[in-house]
Amino acid sequence: MSQTINGQQVKIFDTTLRDGEQSPGASMTLEEKLQVADVLEAMGVDVIEAGFPIASNGDFEAVNEIAKRATSSTICGLCRASEKDIARAAEALEPAESKRIHTFLSTSPVHMKHKLQMEPEAVLQAVIDSVTYARKYTDDVEWSAEDATRTEHDFLVRCVEAAIKAGATTINLPDTVGYSVPEEYKAMMEMVINRVPNMDKAILSTHCHNDLGLAVANSIAGVIGGARQIECTINGLGERAGNAALEEIVMTFRTRGDAVPYDTAIDATKITRASKLVSTITGFPVQYNKAIVGKNAFAHESGIHQDGMLKNAETYEIMTPESVGLHESSLVMGKHSGRHAFRDKLQELGYDLGDNAIQDAFRRFKDLADKKKEIFDEDIIALVDDEVFRGHDGIQVVALKVVAGTEGPQEAELTLQIDGENKTAKEQGDGPVDAVFKCIKTLCGDTQRLKLYQVHAVTEGTDAQAEVSVHLDEDGRSVVGRGADTDTLVASARAYVNALNKLIVKREKTAPDARDVTP
Repeated sequence: MSQTINGQQVKIFDTTLRDGEQSPGASMTLEEKLQVADVLEAMGVDVIEAGFPIASNGDFEAVNEIAKRATSSTICGLCRASEKDIARAAEALEPAESKRIHTFLSTSPVHMKHKLQMEPEAVLQAVIDSVTYARKYTDDVEWSAEDATRTEHDFLVRCVEAAIKAGATTINLPDTVGYSVPEEYKAMMEMVINRVPNMDKAILSTHCHNDLGLAVANSIAGVIGGARQIECTINGLGERAGNAALEEIVMTFRTRGDAVPYDTAIDATKITRASKLVSTITGFPVQYNKAIVGKNAFAHESGIHQDGMLKNAETYEIMTPESVGLHESSLVMGKHSGRHAFRDKLQELGYDLGDNAIQDAFRRFKDLADKKKEIFDEDIIALVDDEVFRGHDGIQVVALKVVAGTEGPQEAELTLQIDGENKTAKEQGDGPVDAVFKCIKTLCGDTQRLKLYQVHAVTEGTDAQAEVSVHLDEDGRSVVGRGADTDTLVASARAYVNALNKLIVKREKTAPDARDVTP
């Protein structure tokens, strides 16, 4: 990892692949998780929490594969305070050059009484036993006091001291339900440092949820109070209102080193790429006014602002777009561009694809160039992401014909490839989108419910590619699919089919007894 720039180094513990994936509908395939892990490591993330190995075979496989290919980041697996969980995590992490076991247990009165149904002394013993057992597999053990911010201070101190004595090298004090405020969270960190006699033998960590919109503020307050690791996610992805956003934390330290003299090892120029990748994979769009990575984060429409920007950018910009890897969209490619130029452009945009993936992406680029007069960077990003992450789907769109208009009836004829076999359906609907979706249900079954259908244009112009998001729900399982094409109906079919593929994966991997995890 790189050296600190402004001041004291703070470790970045990214949990996009674990806590972020617990967001309803954010389930990722193995290939998608590997892509995200590669980007996180390239960014300089210190610790990547790759999953919860006991939860399912899919989670175990993802942690194991990420552990095999990581070279600089520490790979972490989450587990409850049980030997079975810990042993499974250790098995998944075994190939990692640097590995961490992260075990947790609730310590607040409300959790101990209603969730664990355990007395405080039993909880304290379970903390000791779980950390002691984890240390048999690795010297790097993190222990989390779930719901720490609602835990009685005397009991929290006892648990932290016992965990460190048992061998924990990182102590995480989460604001599990997003209940705390900055001064309170900072004071808790200071209290633990002052009262735990062996606190010098471990690093304190923050893990803040955003239920009150204070996750980033609380995390930074925790660092001021003595924490030296922050647990966060790309785009603030996570359960309920999400987690502390990695990009906001990193750029706060970079921009306000005078007020918060800390820094991280993160290469900030890779932030935009990471944000777009996670958004693409999960189907969760980034809100336009989201700090750092939102579409409007560096846009200035007010006349007063524009006048100031023209005179000096520092009048209304406290950081540059380039500092987070955002470059002005430029007209760069066309129908006559060759494969070599296309490969160079992909590298410039942060992609590292194999020959087969480049070949497939180049073919779609040529098709797009025949349809669009102007191709921008955003078009290529949408095209490549759609190609890379849909190529492993067991169900794929082959062909679509649609009859639409005011006369009706609206009709669609759709051919899908399902496990290598082409199947066709023809249906009428209340509009062309309804007809397309009815075709998919005819071919693939009708057990899921459409909760959200959303369309937005990748770039400006009537020939812009459409990006469609589809949110499906089935028996409590929630997934979001995404598709892109210059034809909105084709993009819609791709998005619905992508969601179906994710739903199939989620059916196979869900293990309800092991999913209730949220330090």
